[in-house]
Amino acid sequence: MASPTHHPQTPAERLVAFSIEWTWPLWLVGGLYIAGPVLGWTLTGMVALALYLGGLPGAGGKPVPTPFAIKVWMVGMAAMLVILWIGHANFELGMGKTIKSSIGWAKGWALIALFPLAGAVLKVRTEVIFRAICKLGLHTLIALPIFLIAPYIGLPELLWVSPLKVLGGAGPDYFAAQLYTIEPGAGTPRWQFFAPWSPAAGMIGVICLLLSARERHVGWKSIGIAGGLALALFSQSRLALVAIVTVSPFVWAVARMDRWWIWLIGAPVALALGIFGPMLLELADTAIGEFSSARADSTRVREALGRIAVDRWQTEAFWFGHGVVENGPHLVEYMPIGSHHSWYGLLFVKGLAGVAAMAIPMIVSLGVFFTRAIKSKDAQTGLAMLLILILYSFGENLEILAYLYWPALVVIGISLAPRTERTERTESH
Repeated sequence: MASPTHHPQTPAERLVAFSIEWTWPLWLVGGLYIAGPVLGWTLTGMVALALYLGGLPGAGGKPVPTPFAIKVWMVGMAAMLVILWIGHANFELGMGKTIKSSIGWAKGWALIALFPLAGAVLKVRTEVIFRAICKLGLHTLIALPIFLIAPYIGLPELLWVSPLKVLGGAGPDYFAAQLYTIEPGAGTPRWQFFAPWSPAAGMIGVICLLLSARERHVGWKSIGIAGGLALALFSQSRLALVAIVTVSPFVWAVARMDRWWIWLIGAPVALALGIFGPMLLELADTAIGEFSSARADSTRVREALGRIAVDRWQTEAFWFGHGVVENGPHLVEYMPIGSHHSWYGLLFVKGLAGVAAMAIPMIVSLGVFFTRAIKSKDAQTGLAMLLILILYSFGENLEILAYLYWPALVVIGISLAPRTERTERTESH
């Protein structure tokens, strides 16, 4: 009797499913920030061994050849390390800071290439990830009442900060078991769940929601969607709401670009946009203003951080950046310059070369997904994940959250593998 398609079969699938399903226990002990990089580099070691040996025991045959788009990601993220070294050399930051920043690269930028590589080359099926995400959704729904009632029954905001923080090298936010936070000014509770801050929880919620929607079992699908929606809504992330509203319709339209009626609908829509464009722009401007005023202080700080990053990039380190993150002035509450925005952060730390190293792999992957989305469900899912990353690149620093959203990276890698290879994976189980 054949095993169910969602049941992990290969060593890589077991590692991936286990890591997703144990998210909450890992969060409780402060191990998520460590588990992500360890998993990424472990899977990469398995990729290297599989390519060298022509396969791994129990891995379901020969490994998939590395797709071109994955190679572009690998080159781009490797370039980040070289650019980092150049920036350090230009500002004479010393060997100690260079080694520390290189370790940071291994826990951040490197993972953005390593997880897609593992997804593309190893025998990991999307069905296994979908079911594991749905199980994570169940765990989230079980834990949700505790989080929601905590601020109203006097439970502390912070349960504890794990001593594992000495191994991570990042701030305490990554190792804290935080039940809730109180929104400054408003005095209302806000939840971040197993993420280091609330907008990051919103991002993970959207990813879980869209991946759960691909689950075939109706019961598990409903649970997974409910869990992802809870993360997105209770994080109170504005960007999460935008992603929920925009990503799925966009992917739906791309997947039907070969249908004549899509173009029939699109033609009058384009004409209407041309006629009513100025009015719509005015309405959009008003909506953006109201949207930003929902958290005026947050918006002000983000905008100031962006302005400082661009100004210092242009005047001090145009090509290769400053090499390290620096804290801003009192105006931005001493927050790191370029934080809350991947592109501003890249400009400041790695210059124009760093922006190119990130943008080119994204553009190449978008091209692959656009050509495949019409006929491939996997490509549609991969496109949705990539669109979420692109959207959140304007509100978060993607590299510092890679340890958390890595399931989306694995799905992107699976989706970038040649269609024949993906078909063989499903049929072989």
